[in-house]
Amino acid sequence: MQTNSLAASDVPMVHAGYMGWRAPLLRQGVALYELRPGRAGTERELLGSSGASLHTKAFVVDGARGFVGSFNFDPRSAQLNTEMGVVFDQPALAAEVRRLFDAGTRPESAWRVELAADGSLRWQAGGERAWTHEPETSAGLRALVWLLSWLPIESQL
Repeated sequence: MQTNSLAASDVPMVHAGYMGWRAPLLRQGVALYELRPGRAGTERELLGSSGASLHTKAFVVDGARGFVGSFNFDPRSAQLNTEMGVVFDQPALAAEVRRLFDAGTRPESAWRVELAADGSLRWQAGGERAWTHEPETSAGLRALVWLLSWLPIESQL
């Protein structure tokens, strides 16, 4: 699975809703990658901006079938959003989606998130050192996201 890191996210509120799911996903065997920020940096707004939040969701099943689109797989999106996607049964397209995923999860593009023996999270990028906190973020931003994670709004994200 590949998603934005806190450093690459433009919406701290959404990251706050996601961060608690990392350890459970990892315990279930999900390989988790978080994108590194682009060279230009990331402009952040607490609740996001009206034009900067559309991004791709894609997955491949059994190397042949898959989905590509902007639709979020949650009840709110199913009832309120006007986003869409396409389901396909096309091995060549599935291979291309997989190739793009593999390129996006290379160490220069993403950190691999792992569980340490003590249950804490570690961010790794190839042979580089492992981080024990979200890389390329300030203590203030991490504190803000931690506070936001306590708000009971996950169903709205």
